[in-house]
Amino acid sequence: MADQFENCTAVTDLCPIEATTYGYRPNLGATIFFLAIFALCGIIQLFQGLKWKTWTFMIAMTWGCLTEVLAVYLTLKHLVLTLGSRYSRLPARWYTWIFIGCDIFSLVLQGAGGGLAASAKAQSTQDIGSNIMLTGIVWQVVTLLLFAALAADFFLRANRNSADQTATAKEIRQTTKFSLFLAGLVLAYLTIFVRCAYRIAELAGGWGNPIMRNDTEFILLEGVMIVIATLALTAFHPGLFFPQMSPKKQTAPNGILGEKDVSETESPSPYQV
Repeated sequence: MADQFENCTAVTDLCPIEATTYGYRPNLGATIFFLAIFALCGIIQLFQGLKWKTWTFMIAMTWGCLTEVLAVYLTLKHLVLTLGSRYSRLPARWYTWIFIGCDIFSLVLQGAGGGLAASAKAQSTQDIGSNIMLTGIVWQVVTLLLFAALAADFFLRANRNSADQTATAKEIRQTTKFSLFLAGLVLAYLTIFVRCAYRIAELAGGWGNPIMRNDTEFILLEGVMIVIATLALTAFHPGLFFPQMSPKKQTAPNGILGEKDVSETESPSPYQV
């Protein structure tokens, strides 16, 4: 049955939309909506990044939907430096290199696998490309889980030893802005995780499987999840809600010291390896 559509190059009466890999015509309204949201948030992120000089965060957010998770990864280093590096199992700078490196590797796998699958002439070659893509997405989910485990471990240790924290760290934790920043960060992480988990299910069944051919699920679990993550990271931008990430602002409006002031008072972590 599929052989009769092998030479189709466009959707016609003889080559129906149902015969394509996805089996549906993309929702134009949803596409325009997502494009508008991402474009608006990109402009706002550019403005915020230039204002607060949060360069790496700005780059991660303005690169697009593939890199919102990089912005999430960037924050843990600064949270560790601000609240107390002694509670972290790893040196703060390692978080950036480890997790961003792992995620870039994941994106390379997905890109290489997608390119191989799209250009494949034989089914066996397409399957290899699909498996490489799937490996990249699984790797990304494993990285997200490891990040969550280390972040949770750090915050549990910090909470259990809150009496030993510096006065600066205690003051920061009590601010509403910091709580909102953490809430936005957690929301972004969860929606990105849901999106990545959905991608595994979407690809695991092979090209043209029922999950891949469901437009509504794609809009909700892919597009909407990334929109929520983008809005959360834009609305609760670290430049305003967590100024310790900004080299421009070493002191917050209420007099809280910035990253350098805090990190210089911290003793080496007994948990670091």
